Amino acid sequence: MREETQRKLRILYVAYPLLPVSEHSAGGAEQVLWALERATYTCGHHTVTAAVNGSQVAGELFATGEPASAPDQFAARDEEHTERIISWLNSDVQFDLVHDQSGGFWKRADRVPLPVLTTLHLPCSFYPGESFSNAARNVYFNCVSESQLKTFSYLPNLLGSVPNGIALERFQLSETPLEKREYLLWLGRICDEKGAHVALDVAHQAGQQIIIAGQIYPFLYHQKYFAREIIPRLKRAGAKAHFVNSPSFAEKIDLLRNARALLLTSLVDETSSIVAMEAAACGTPVYAFCRGALPEVIAEGITGRLFASEEGLSECLRPRIEIDPLHCRTYAEAKFSASHMAESYENIYARLLSRGAQIALAR
Repeated sequence: MREETQRKLRILYVAYPLLPVSEHSAGGAEQVLWALERATYTCGHHTVTAAVNGSQVAGELFATGEPASAPDQFAARDEEHTERIISWLNSDVQFDLVHDQSGGFWKRADRVPLPVLTTLHLPCSFYPGESFSNAARNVYFNCVSESQLKTFSYLPNLLGSVPNGIALERFQLSETPLEKREYLLWLGRICDEKGAHVALDVAHQAGQQIIIAGQIYPFLYHQKYFAREIIPRLKRAGAKAHFVNSPSFAEKIDLLRNARALLLTSLVDETSSIVAMEAAACGTPVYAFCRGALPEVIAEGITGRLFASEEGLSECLRPRIEIDPLHCRTYAEAKFSASHMAESYENIYARLLSRGAQIALAR
C-alpha cells in the first residue's frame, strides 16, 4: 500500500440525498456506499457519512435532514443536503478527502477546501452533455467498471475503475439444488430501463413461473410504467407470476436462494450489477442480456449465461440449468468482496492525495 494510505485517513462520504443509507437500502448507490464505508471503517480509517436522517453507518453520521416524501420536494432536499455539507466542511472539521457517492455533490466542489473523489454510477448517456465541462481542479472521478470507464475517457482527473463489492457474509449459499427450485426471479427497481416487462415476456415464452420483486419509486413515470407494462403481464400469467413489492432484506435473501435463476433484462448498458453479485453469493445463476458491464460481472458458464436476444434467453430457460451453485459462490468470494473494494479505493485515495499535493505545490 502506498505511503498516503499507510496512515489512517479521515474520509467524508457523501450519500445521495433522498434515501437513508443502511443495511436495508434497496438502491444500488446506497448499497455500495454502506458496504464501502463499513469495510473502510473496519480497516481503521475515520469515516463520516453525510446522509439523510435515519441512516445507519459504521462510523459517524452527519445527518442532513429528513428524506423527501414526494417528487416535488426532491430539488429542495438536494439543495439543503448540499448546503449543509458545504457549510460544515468550511467550519473547523478536518478531513483528508471527500468521497462523493451521490453523483452530484462534486458540482459544488469549488466551494470545498478538499480533494473530492466522485464515483460515477450511471451510464455516460444518463449525464447531460455539459455536466463535466466546468469541473473544479479539486474534483477527481472514478468508474465502477472497465466498460463504463471507456465511455468517460475524455474526463479530466479520471483515476480508473473500482468494481463494486458486497458484504459477502450477509449472503449464504443455498442448500436447495437447482432442480428443486420452482421459479425464476427478477429483482430490482421497477422502471422501464430495467426491463421487468421483458423478464415477464421471457418467462411466459419459456412457460416458467416468475417472481417480480422490487420497489416502485414515487416518480409518476415509474408508476405509469408499472400500470402500463407490468400489471397486464401479471394478469396474463395468472398463477405463474407473482409480484413482491419492496421486499425486506430477509425476503430478498430468501427469494435469491430459492430461485432457479435471476434474470437481468436491462434495456440500457448497466455499469455494474449488485444483484448479480448477490445472486452469485447465494449460489443462484444469473441469466442476462450481454450489455454494458454485465460480461464483467457474470462469468459465462460459471455464474450464469449471457444472451443477445429474448428468444435466446427464453430457449435456455426450458431445459435444466447447468450451473454449479458452489462455483457461483466461489467466484463471488474471489471477485465481489467489500473488503477488496475498500482496498482498491485505498489505492485510489492514495493517487488522489498525491495528485492533490502536486497541484497545491504548483500554485
